[in-house]
Amino acid sequence: MENKTVYTCSGTCSRAIEIALEDGTIRSVEFVGGCHGNTQGIAALVRGMRASDAIARLEGIDCRGRGTSCPDQLARALKQMTGR
Repeated sequence: MENKTVYTCSGTCSRAIEIALEDGTIRSVEFVGGCHGNTQGIAALVRGMRASDAIARLEGIDCRGRGTSCPDQLARALKQMTGR
């Protein structure tokens, strides 16, 4: 069963992330706002990846000393969706 959410970002240029998961696998990711090329790249790289693997790779990435980043926000959203 597909699980969809819109996660509101905090501390980044991206305002939100639209995510679809199916059985723990990322089906689609779309960032609203942010550096378009970078966020498209992140979305393409994680498509088809297990959410747990994406969390492990992206969690804690920092952008310009903000304490978070678009990839980190994606990891936070995935954790919230999967209950981790």
